[in-house]
Amino acid sequence: MQSSSNLFPVALISAERRGDLSEDVYRLKPGNSPDASVELAVTRLGMADAGETRGVPVILLHGSFSNRRFWYSPKGLGLGAYLARLGFDVWIPEMRGHGLSQRNQGYRNNRVADYARYDLPAIGAFVREQSGQVPHWIGHSLGGITLAAALGGHYLGEPAVASAAFFGTQVSRTYWPLKIPPVEWSGRFILKRFAQLSGSRLKRGPEDEPIGLALESMRWYGLFGRFGDAEKNWWAGLADVQLPVLAVSAAGDHQDPTWACRKLFDQIGSAHKQFVCLGRGQGFSDDFGHVEMLVSKAAHLEVWPLVARWLEDQQAPLLGEQPQLAEAV
Repeated sequence: MQSSSNLFPVALISAERRGDLSEDVYRLKPGNSPDASVELAVTRLGMADAGETRGVPVILLHGSFSNRRFWYSPKGLGLGAYLARLGFDVWIPEMRGHGLSQRNQGYRNNRVADYARYDLPAIGAFVREQSGQVPHWIGHSLGGITLAAALGGHYLGEPAVASAAFFGTQVSRTYWPLKIPPVEWSGRFILKRFAQLSGSRLKRGPEDEPIGLALESMRWYGLFGRFGDAEKNWWAGLADVQLPVLAVSAAGDHQDPTWACRKLFDQIGSAHKQFVCLGRGQGFSDDFGHVEMLVSKAAHLEVWPLVARWLEDQQAPLLGEQPQLAEAV
C-alpha cells in the first residue's frame, strides 16, 4: 500500500469535489492490533475552495448499525458538512466492517475493546499528523461508548484529545434478565451461532454489527459485569479524565435515557464539563429522540449551532440563554 503517512500505511483512495465541499477518503492500515487485516476508512471534509488552509480538526464517531452517512449525506447535509462549512477540519472514521471500511478477518469477534485500544488511537494519531493540531472528538451512541472506553482505559488522553462530546451515550441502563446467570448463558449460547446482527432485519440501520459486540455488552450488563475488559476497568478510569467534556441526552430517547447518560457524565472527573438535555423543559422546541438529536431539521436549527459553540469555546455555558436558532437549509 502506497503511504500518505509516516505513521503506518495509508492510501488516499478518493479525492472528490462535492458541491462546495472537498471529500478525501483515506484507507488506514495501522497494523497495531492482533488482527493484521484491519483497515479503516476515514473521510476528510473541508471547503473545496479553501486551499491548503484548514481549521480546527473534529473527529465524528458514528453509532451502531451506522456509517459516515450519519454525519454527511450524499446531498452534502449533516453535522459533518455543517461544521466543514463553518471552517472546521472534519474527519469521519468508519469502524471495522462499516461503510468503506472492509470487514477484517476476525470481524465476528470485533469488540469495543478493540476499537478503543487500537483503532481510535491510530485514527487520532493520523489526524494529528495531517492537521498539525489536537482534534476534538464527538461520538454518538456506540461511538460515544467507544470514546468513553478509550478515555477510561487511558488509550486516549489529553495529548490526543482537545475535548470530548458524548451524544446519547450510556452504559448504566439495567437489563434485569441478564442478571440471572442461566438467562445470560442461554443468550450467549444462541448468539454464538451467528457472525453478525443484521441492521436491516432489525430495522436499526444500514450496517451489520459483529456478534462480538453483543457478547461484550452482555458481559457489561451481567450479574457482576462492569464497563471494561479483563485488563482494565474503563468506568473507574473515567474518574481520571480531566479534559473538557460535553454530554448530551435527548428527553425523548428511550434507548439511552437521560438518567443513564447523566450517570456517565457524573463519573467523568473533569472540572470542565457540561450536560445538556434536549427537551421542551430545557427550552428546546421538542423532546428529541435518539437519532433525531443529531439528524433532523430541528437538530440543524438548535443542536448543530450548540455543537459549534462548544467547539469554539468549551468554557462558555451552552444554555446560559435560549438556544440560538440557525436558518434552515
